[in-house]
Amino acid sequence: MRAFGELPKAVLVMEVLGILLLGLAMVSINQWLSLPDWLNGKAAATIMIFTGIALMLPAAATLMWRTAQALAPQLLGTPKRDKNTTRSGDSHDADH
Repeated sequence: MRAFGELPKAVLVMEVLGILLLGLAMVSINQWLSLPDWLNGKAAATIMIFTGIALMLPAAATLMWRTAQALAPQLLGTPKRDKNTTRSGDSHDADH
C-alpha cells in the first residue's frame, strides 16, 4: 500500500480515536492532567486501553489484508497479471 490515505475514511477515523483513547489512558494513569472523576480511575484507564486497541484493530486488519493480496494473489483467488506475456504487435515479436 502506498499511503495511509488509501484506507477507508471510517477506518482512519477509528484509528485516530483509538490513538486518542490510548493517549488519554496514559495521561490518566500517570495523573499528568486532572480529569473528571469518571475518567480518573484505574478501571476507566483499563477500559480506555482496551477500547483504544479495539478501535485500532480494523486498520491493522485492512493493512494486513491488502498486503496479503499483494504478496499472494493466487491464494486469495485474484490471479496476478503476467507482465512477460507477448502480445501481437509487441516490439519483442520476431516478425517485427
